[in-house]
Amino acid sequence: MAEISQDSGSHKKGGKKRSKKATTRIDFTPMVDLGFLLITFFMLATSLIKQQTMEITMPSDKKVSEENQTVAKASQAVTLILAKNDRVFYYFGQPTEAGVTETDYSGSGLRKVLLEKNYEIAAQVEELKQEKAKTKMDDEAYRKKLSEIKSGKNAPVVRIMATNDASYKNLVDALDEMNISSISRYAIVDLDSLDSELIRGRVN
Repeated sequence: MAEISQDSGSHKKGGKKRSKKATTRIDFTPMVDLGFLLITFFMLATSLIKQQTMEITMPSDKKVSEENQTVAKASQAVTLILAKNDRVFYYFGQPTEAGVTETDYSGSGLRKVLLEKNYEIAAQVEELKQEKAKTKMDDEAYRKKLSEIKSGKNAPVVRIMATNDASYKNLVDALDEMNISSISRYAIVDLDSLDSELIRGRVN
């Protein structure tokens, strides 16, 4: 609030009357209350930001022979090759075991292939979602169980490769399909010469 104080009375000097002078003083005390009210309002009205964390699956400390590792990787591996004109090729296991098959990014294409390969894990994830809805499971327990299911020993491992002619949208679509198909173990790798040879006659 502003207050105006005036000099009391008038003074004579040299026979002349001196005009009254007014001084202004601003009181900021009410502004302090307003400041605390605004702080309290924003604290209550603003939603708290949840901490974003990245789930990391640590390797097992059990010793596994190199031969068993190769067999396990080959049986669970899926390789996707993204090519130009929205074309996508895939194969299971080692590239020398079978040729590549072409599909598309539709629900009956790539998604169907991934869900069939990840059928067991996808079914467990769906059951967990239903359990969460029925029992009102808290988010932390749900995320923990979901991580355990997706990192199971039968979960497939997907390698995503892209040719120089593939678009950025193709890569985003492929990553979206990983999430929809409940696949957590995947990696974007460079296209090697062997895989390039597999599709050379198909894309030209």
